Amino acid sequence: MLASVVVAPVLAATNVPAPPRQAGEGAGPFNRMVIRGAILIDGSGAPPRGPVDIVVERNKIVEIKQAGTPGLPLKPDREPRNFDYELDATGMYVMPGFIDMHVHASGDDKAPNMGYAYKLWLAHGVTTVRGVGLAPMDISLSEQRRSAANEIVAPRIFTCARPGEGAGWGKKPTDTPEAMRAWVRFGAKAGMDCIKFGIGVDQGPEAYKAALDEAKKLGIGTVTHHSQIGVPRMNARQSGEAGLGTVTHYYGHFESLLKNYKIQPVSPTYNFNDEQYRFGEVADIWNEIYEPGSTEWLDYLKFQKEHNVTFDPTMTIYLASRDLMRARNADWHDTYTMPQLWEFFQSSRVNHGSYFFDWTTRTEVQWRNFYQKFFRLINDYKNMGGRVTVGTDSGFIFKTYGFGYPEELELLQEAGFNPHEVIQAATLNGALTLYETKGMADPPIGQVRVGKLADLVIVKENPLQNFKTLYGTGTLRLNEQTQKLERVGGVSYTVKDGIVYDAKKLLADVAEQVKAKSASEAGLNRACRATEQPPAQAGRLLGRCRPCAGTM
Repeated sequence: MLASVVVAPVLAATNVPAPPRQAGEGAGPFNRMVIRGAILIDGSGAPPRGPVDIVVERNKIVEIKQAGTPGLPLKPDREPRNFDYELDATGMYVMPGFIDMHVHASGDDKAPNMGYAYKLWLAHGVTTVRGVGLAPMDISLSEQRRSAANEIVAPRIFTCARPGEGAGWGKKPTDTPEAMRAWVRFGAKAGMDCIKFGIGVDQGPEAYKAALDEAKKLGIGTVTHHSQIGVPRMNARQSGEAGLGTVTHYYGHFESLLKNYKIQPVSPTYNFNDEQYRFGEVADIWNEIYEPGSTEWLDYLKFQKEHNVTFDPTMTIYLASRDLMRARNADWHDTYTMPQLWEFFQSSRVNHGSYFFDWTTRTEVQWRNFYQKFFRLINDYKNMGGRVTVGTDSGFIFKTYGFGYPEELELLQEAGFNPHEVIQAATLNGALTLYETKGMADPPIGQVRVGKLADLVIVKENPLQNFKTLYGTGTLRLNEQTQKLERVGGVSYTVKDGIVYDAKKLLADVAEQVKAKSASEAGLNRACRATEQPPAQAGRLLGRCRPCAGTM
């Protein structure tokens, strides 16, 4: 007798907007705020200096004053005294707010609402995000406006839309050059900042090139994920020649450097829609390309620099591919990863990026070899003057929002960037990329300088000494007095648009949300076991009870 199995339908995730900002969520902006006694890392690449006092009026930096002499006590009651708010940052480090150039917000299959990701980003010092896309175009633009008005607890948002998005477009196709140009004009009028391309099924090279051209005319940024479906006809070099602004991820680079082929060879059983093939075999390209330092390698990088292409490598998002166990057991999952996000991460034929169906040592070794070449590519590009930015793409592949950001900084240092270059990539380089398309060569964010917006990160530990201290969970250090390990670090304050957020409080808010959701789910599972039936309403979490202990 055959057992009857009911499979719950796969439901599309919905992006639930963040709740309104509540009283007590952030302080300010103030008519006049003074941040006292800090060491300044200004984002330009210049060495730290201090102590300084930073004066902010509403959301603008109006003065940076030397506050004393290193090694000597600071003078008490120093000017200015006419302030509404004073933040004692004596001995702390101030940097520009971090910019994450590749984000997606949390859908309800990962968290109750988009505010979950926003708070985790802010808690890690991220004051600006480029959504590629953040959510469907209309929701993204609405959240962008709410963030600009500080109606929600969120970083400032730049909206990248995908071709064909927007309720007003009416789902018309964008598969011809004419249609693509029309959609770009539609999106520009709606207020989008840039376009996210994933060329392949819907847009061929002709339509793609037309969109790049129209975007440049209208001051719209462009970023492309060179999918394996589209890269045989448009690799990163060809995109750069056509006017692309940013290459995100690694796709397209190595396909431009193939030594004996024009198309990467894959196994005869390869199936792009089977994600273990898609992500498992892509790293095999590391041994099919021209060697680092070769004429072909350097010619490719020079070509991209001449065409002003930005590289946004997002190395953190694929890190589980080279060490799955480490990613699964990261310090923050128990406290800060929502139960439904954790379930999304588990190996699944349905959820994008949950592709570890039978992950092998060989596959991880291939990925480790791939990373060595990718590190070299990114570092060589930086060294010849090419622009590199910081993006995370969190919410997939065991990467919880926010925590991927300091990990990407660590990876840039592993690639060969010195710590000052890492901070520059995380701040000024992102700002230049976002604003240059708008005709602004001197962006209002990305540096701590008089006249800039007050987007700041304030930390107790020296980030140049150890980027691990930027994780919300901090890092372990031996206390020489007690001879016991203790956790140190984490961002202390994030200032966005002149509003001071206590980063520890943001993390505590998220931890409470996770705890409440976990308790709710535990109750659901108890009811499940009592009735031996699936819950009537399991939401998008599982569609069934979790296995009881001892039933695996």
